[in-house]
Amino acid sequence: MSTIQEYGPPITLSTARRLADAAEAEASRQGWAMVIAILDSAGQVVLVHRMEHAQYASVAIAQAKARTAVNFKRPSKAFEDALAQGGMGLRLLAVGEICPLEGGEPILRDGKIVGAIGVSGAQSFQDGAVAAAALAALAG
Repeated sequence: MSTIQEYGPPITLSTARRLADAAEAEASRQGWAMVIAILDSAGQVVLVHRMEHAQYASVAIAQAKARTAVNFKRPSKAFEDALAQGGMGLRLLAVGEICPLEGGEPILRDGKIVGAIGVSGAQSFQDGAVAAAALAALAG
């Protein structure tokens, strides 16, 4: 029997800032110029942070990755993997509002989804690493 992931109260601006700071610290350590977007549990923007020299397109992409994670209750990488497998996974191309690139992660508090982080600016696996580092910093 699977557990249905519930939405919780929206992430606070204070927590969003802590996540963005942790993501920026990791991106800076790696030498990557990135955009970090934090959305609340309703998919609304709480914070968007563009590091110096990050490409402009990453502003929209980071938000799309976060929106995918919060709306579908799973990392955006799940869609990247499904498309990469081809076959039945290609049906995802017919679904709007999906960003099938790694870098979007749900944010959990007390087992509930309170928002999502989206990171863009490097290769998608690097975006995912920065998002994961931010979530690890929040948990630790």
